[in-house]
Amino acid sequence: MHDFKWIKANGLGFLISDTARLLRKRFDQRARELGLTRAQWQVLAYLAMNEGINQVGLAEILEVEPITLSRHLDKLEKAGWVIRRADPKDKRARILLLSDTATGELLKIRKVGRCLLEEITAGLTPDQLGALREGLQHVRNALSARKSEPIEPITDIQHRNLQ
Repeated sequence: MHDFKWIKANGLGFLISDTARLLRKRFDQRARELGLTRAQWQVLAYLAMNEGINQVGLAEILEVEPITLSRHLDKLEKAGWVIRRADPKDKRARILLLSDTATGELLKIRKVGRCLLEEITAGLTPDQLGALREGLQHVRNALSARKSEPIEPITDIQHRNLQ
């Protein structure tokens, strides 16, 4: 039998992934009172950063199928949070806008996020927090820059010590 304890103890990818999972879970616990699902608040957050985008474009950003996004938008539109309008450039497309109600709710979500950030970074010095932010931004930028590059076969990758 193999010993895979090193995965959790030393694997940076595992650490990042597990931390993100726990962060999402904790955010969900704090945001529950707002009555939004994680998928819905993600749609609203990304729409806030890309207001006026069409549904296909937002689905690409969220990395979901357009039909999946459409179901979320149906619920958000029915609740009065999202407005769909015909795209003047493409009669088949719909552009997405936030309602005034959604704008107010996003401010509440932002407050939840700030409280959570304070909770999870308690005990870190400003320098440690800055280094964490800088390191994560570097990793995210490196991944974003390579997302369209072909993937090397595992057999061609040299083993590296990334600990």
